[in-house]
Amino acid sequence: MMATTKQKQAARKNIKKAQKARSGGFHGTSIGKTDKGLSTATKNRISKTIFAFEGERKEPLTDASHVRNAIARFDQVEGVTDAERDKAWKRIRTAAANYDVAISARDWRDLFKDGKAKKKNASTKE
Repeated sequence: MMATTKQKQAARKNIKKAQKARSGGFHGTSIGKTDKGLSTATKNRISKTIFAFEGERKEPLTDASHVRNAIARFDQVEGVTDAERDKAWKRIRTAAANYDVAISARDWRDLFKDGKAKKKNASTKE
């Protein structure tokens, strides 16, 4: 079946609309990056002290969203000692205060109730 001239014109018009929308020129609006996460290059440039777990460079604390994410994923971080978790929890609490993020847990151990990661003590052999 062959397309009619009217169908071809409509298709061309739709393609132009889609191209404008993609380029950000549609209705004068700017289309920004949809993912607000840190790129690998940015993550590599920031100081290791900005991370909750600075030795592993895990859980960046650069804004309120990242602080909430660090709290939510705290029990998923594996291969760290309780001493490292204590330091990370202190960094998270400080960052939470800076970004006005409320923390309901009093201690990081509260996050491990039904958590996914195994707690690894300095005396634990694995």
